[in-house]
Amino acid sequence: MPESKPLMPPPAAAPGKKRQVEAMFDSIAHKYDFLNHFLSVNIDKLWRKKVVKTVAATNPSKVLDVATGTADLAIALSRFSYAEITGIDISRKMLDVGDQKLARKKLNNRIKLMQADSENLPFADETFDAVMVAFGVRNFEDLDRGLSEMFRVTRKGGMVAVLEFSKPNKFPVKQLYNFYFRNILPALGRIFSKDKGAYTYLPESVNVFPEGKAFMDRLSAAGYSSIEQKRLTFGIATFYSARKE
Repeated sequence: MPESKPLMPPPAAAPGKKRQVEAMFDSIAHKYDFLNHFLSVNIDKLWRKKVVKTVAATNPSKVLDVATGTADLAIALSRFSYAEITGIDISRKMLDVGDQKLARKKLNNRIKLMQADSENLPFADETFDAVMVAFGVRNFEDLDRGLSEMFRVTRKGGMVAVLEFSKPNKFPVKQLYNFYFRNILPALGRIFSKDKGAYTYLPESVNVFPEGKAFMDRLSAAGYSSIEQKRLTFGIATFYSARKE
C-alpha cells in the first residue's frame, strides 16, 4: 500500500486551506498542548500572559477568543478578568480537549466554547468589548475577511489583541531560530504528533505571514486604529493591539 501523503495545508490564502487546517488540527489535538509548551520551552505561556493582562486592563465584560484551540488564551484571561469569555474554533477535536480542560478547572460557567468559522462569525455587530487571538490569524484562509469579521463584532471603543509568530532579524538569533524552526521543530513534531505535515506547515506559514508593518496595514484596512506592535523574545513572536474608534 502506498504511503499516504502528509497533511499540510497551503501556508498562504488558497481555496481549500480552511478544511485542511481543520483536519490538521483535528489530527494533532490530543498532543497539541504538550507540543506547544514543549517546543516553545513554555515561553508561549509568558507571551499569552502579556496579551491577557493588556486585555484585562480594559475591564471588558464580554470577550471573544478567536481560533481558541484548546482554550489556553481564554483560560489565561480568566485569571485576570471576570469577563464573560466565548472561544470559537473550526476544529471540533481541539474544542473537545478545551472543554475537558474547562471541566477540570471548573471554568465551564465562565468560558463557553463553540465550533465556528473565524471568517463568518455567528455573532451580531458590536457584541464584544475585546477580541483576541493567539497564533490563529496565520491560519485564516482569507486574512482580510477574518480581520473584518473581528472588527465587525468589536464594540466601538473596544480592542483587538493578536499574538502571532514572527521572524527575528538580528544575528545570531535569526540564524538559530531559522535552524530550529526548519529542522528541529518539524522533526520533534513528527515524532510526538505522528503527523508528518503539521509541524512542517508551521514554519512555512510563519514565513509567508505578513508580519510587522504589513500586518498593521491589514488591521488598518479592516478599520482598526491606534495600532501598536510589541516584538517579544527577540522577535520570535509579536503582540499587536488596536482599537475600534
